[in-house]
Amino acid sequence: MSRPEHQAPPEIIYGGDEAKKYTGNSRIAAIQAEMASRAVELLNLPEGSPGYILDVGCGSGLSGEVLEEYGHIWVGFDIAPAMLEVALEQEASGDLFLQDAGQGMAFRPGTFDGCISISVLQWLCNADKASHHPKARLIRFFSTLYSSLKRGARAIFQFYPENDDQIQLIMGVAVRCGFEGGLVVDYPNSRKAKKFYLCLFAGQEVQGVKQQLPAALGEDEMGDPNEHGVQYTSKKRNDSRMRSNKRSSLKDKNWVLKKKEQLRSRGDKTANDSQYTARKRGPRF
Repeated sequence: MSRPEHQAPPEIIYGGDEAKKYTGNSRIAAIQAEMASRAVELLNLPEGSPGYILDVGCGSGLSGEVLEEYGHIWVGFDIAPAMLEVALEQEASGDLFLQDAGQGMAFRPGTFDGCISISVLQWLCNADKASHHPKARLIRFFSTLYSSLKRGARAIFQFYPENDDQIQLIMGVAVRCGFEGGLVVDYPNSRKAKKFYLCLFAGQEVQGVKQQLPAALGEDEMGDPNEHGVQYTSKKRNDSRMRSNKRSSLKDKNWVLKKKEQLRSRGDKTANDSQYTARKRGPRF
């Protein structure tokens, strides 16, 4: 299943025996460990100092094992009870919670030094229930996550975006909730190795130094390291080119009459022409 989020809710997809099969698959475990290691690298935490890390969608604890190897203390939550049961059976070192990311979280402000998430974010863009509204769920998630992070901390999300509109939706909500950062695409020219990492900053400056979007892996030696990274900010652009690209005038009367003739030729019901057709209306008081 290339898009499991389109098949069923995650607690069903990764329920029962499927959770054990997923964890016991050596190929999946290796890929998960590789992506988690890259996410920890992008966190850019001080060496030799253990961090307190949140693992969103921790599953059976595969990414938590990587955090442990790096010497970090971690807390994880997941929506699938079966995955958490496997994590408990394998004696995962982190504290585990059963939680839906779309409902947000209730940690104290400034609790975590960083956050990672592997193959989870795209699930929030899917409505599994009638009460689910993807944008509202993303707002709830990012707003509570922002509060849970220390100022200047990073949140790294490896995910599989379905299209550009989904990326814009996720990033737009994250910026609205206070984050800055951007998208890092590793190995952009490879179909199999290509990976998307959303790198968010809960505050642009750390000890007076402005944070920079990390360089992507797999770039050509002569290529621009930022070519496949998209920077986002909460600041509004003041670009004269954007203003000049706006249409200088609205559709005139000739355009309206032509459009109405096209509608009539198709047999559509259209208002009769009059002296008021396409006439500009004054302001309402």
